[in-house]
Amino acid sequence: MATEGNSKKLRATKKPSLKNAQNRKAAIGGVPGYFNIAADARPPVFRLYTYSNIEFQEFLPKNIGEAKAIMKANDGNVHWLEIHGFGDLQMFNDISNYFDIHPLELEDVINTYQRPKMEEHAGHLFIVTRGLFLNAEQSFINEQLSMFISNNFVITMQDSYEDLLESLRNRLRRGKSILRNSGSDFLMYSINDTVVDNYFPLLEKIGDRLDDLEEEALNDASRNTLTKIQTIKRELIVFRRTAFAERDKANDMLRSHNEIIREETKVYLRDTYDHVMQSLDLIDSYKEITTGLTDIYLSSISNRMNQIMKILAVISTIFIPLTFIVGVYGMNFASIDPLTNKPMPLNMPELYSPYGYVGVLILMAVMTISMIIYFARKGWMWKD
Repeated sequence: MATEGNSKKLRATKKPSLKNAQNRKAAIGGVPGYFNIAADARPPVFRLYTYSNIEFQEFLPKNIGEAKAIMKANDGNVHWLEIHGFGDLQMFNDISNYFDIHPLELEDVINTYQRPKMEEHAGHLFIVTRGLFLNAEQSFINEQLSMFISNNFVITMQDSYEDLLESLRNRLRRGKSILRNSGSDFLMYSINDTVVDNYFPLLEKIGDRLDDLEEEALNDASRNTLTKIQTIKRELIVFRRTAFAERDKANDMLRSHNEIIREETKVYLRDTYDHVMQSLDLIDSYKEITTGLTDIYLSSISNRMNQIMKILAVISTIFIPLTFIVGVYGMNFASIDPLTNKPMPLNMPELYSPYGYVGVLILMAVMTISMIIYFARKGWMWKD
């Protein structure tokens, strides 16, 4: 029976829709438990799986009331109600009334910026986990998955249609599995463990990208290289924040004395805790590599600039004496006094030498070749 507070209808207020659901937050100073349904929110899609050790059934109910009726008709089974899409306010009202869920919990569901956590409530647990993965376009996705767990059912809710749990459904469809012979707490563990296991393929791809970036930073660094490094750095910051919260959540579940989480399930939860710690070790290692890549990039750019300055300095050094020579011979002092018509021998008489032009060119060529040979022997002419 729903409490008086839970029976109140959830209201929707007008709010500008946001493309990024992770930035959708409650209004400042708003009434607790009341939230906004974005205009672009996806219509909900329901899937219900009801199973025991001897049977498994899949349903596509149209609404929460129909799902509740199916669950009641299969009362002895474990039920998993999967919901994708938050574009129906009535759905949240029905969840609150049919399953005795407080509106504050539903507010955390729809405001999909929550950190991973576990909350204990009368008759059920509320758990938030975050799925990190690359979508079909290879974009980094940070998806919130909210769960309500009771003694015989699990409700999972996602804002998007992204599918993180197909492998788990396949395990359910197979007749002989620990999952089919266990309760709702083991289903909760399996969902959480599947989400955490998805961290490792993503971390492997990040590691491959870091290897490629290291090669690029050493051999062909560009401004785009730094952009890629900073992108991975931001992803690792999100990854680390999520993994730390997942670690704390796993600790809370292991230390919980709630009767919904059985002691035999906690053995498996410790395995999830180990997986989270392994991901944290990898994240810390990759963060150090990213910092090192930034240093390599800066060193590569500095070395390239030094090489450019060295070449320019060599070119300038070659042309300085040549410029001096042509500057001296470009002063155009007269060799004969225009008043007395007497020669002035100290005023560059070689200006009138028949071989002066050729002689100066030869001198300049000899000087240029000599300096090039000298710089080449010193190793200043080309890249090391």
